Amino acid sequence: MVKKRNIVIVGLGSIGRRHARLLSQRQDMSITYCDSQKEMLTLAEKEIGNYPQYLDFTSALDSQPDAMVIATPHHLHVEQTLAAIERNIHVLCEKPLSDSLAEAEKLAYAASQSSAIVHIGFHLHFHPGLMRLKELISKGKLGTILHAHCRVGSYITLVNSASRYQETTEGALLMDYAHQPDILYWLLQLAPKSVHVTAGKSGSMEFTSNPNFLAMTSTYDQPMISTVHLNYIQMPERHEYEIVGDEGWALLDGNTGELRIGYKSANKELHEHFPFERDQMYRDEHTAFLEAITGDRSPETSIQDGLISMRIIDAALTSIKTKDTVAIKDG
Repeated sequence: MVKKRNIVIVGLGSIGRRHARLLSQRQDMSITYCDSQKEMLTLAEKEIGNYPQYLDFTSALDSQPDAMVIATPHHLHVEQTLAAIERNIHVLCEKPLSDSLAEAEKLAYAASQSSAIVHIGFHLHFHPGLMRLKELISKGKLGTILHAHCRVGSYITLVNSASRYQETTEGALLMDYAHQPDILYWLLQLAPKSVHVTAGKSGSMEFTSNPNFLAMTSTYDQPMISTVHLNYIQMPERHEYEIVGDEGWALLDGNTGELRIGYKSANKELHEHFPFERDQMYRDEHTAFLEAITGDRSPETSIQDGLISMRIIDAALTSIKTKDTVAIKDG
């Protein structure tokens, strides 16, 4: 008999329900729902199955689960993760770590004093195309990296948003796509030193955010820049990464898994393809989280790693307001 761990999924929006559905399929897990809205519990029950449920987060804590997935709105992440680790409950907290750098740093300190595992939910680390891109960089196949770029344009995110919080939360575009500064740090293993953001809000669309498009340029201690373009305008969605080194370049389409690689010495372009399923990335993330709990590996994205993207976002939000280049806070 496999000993089952009890895990509570807190927040049953689309991401929370995905976590619940996939975790319910594991033989080593027993799931419980938690959401403050009865209709979300009903929806989860209809889509996934009839499992124990709580309308109240404190009651879910009192049940003393082995672990929790925190998939609630950004501003609740720190409060709920803190409450869990105070009871030695392991946490997989969805990105971003918080909507406040100060609160995120408060959580990081508390986690350093706790034996509970905290894993930040950047599931794109398990995208096979991005894993291949990271391998090319780490093995020096592209030479010295001089420019890294990523682009996400995703109007469909606003269409699918249940709460429409993006319309009232300033900078929601950056918070929702914390993936991109995180991925650049993960790929390059370098944290930027400053950012400059140009942003705006325009277009004739039913749904919007403030801003709904931006371009962010980051500088480093070495001769290199990274650029991030984000928007809530394009449909169908675009999701791309490009790395330029002095020996080669690589361009990944994050939606199709198509990877183009150009090598200067051969003056030739190669194509590789990495088919993937979004569900499988989450399954791999769950396995990594559970292996971190058992001590078989370190968390894929620790709180300290999660703070890197929070510091970048914090500086970027300041740059949007001041229209200046802003230094990123040191760790």
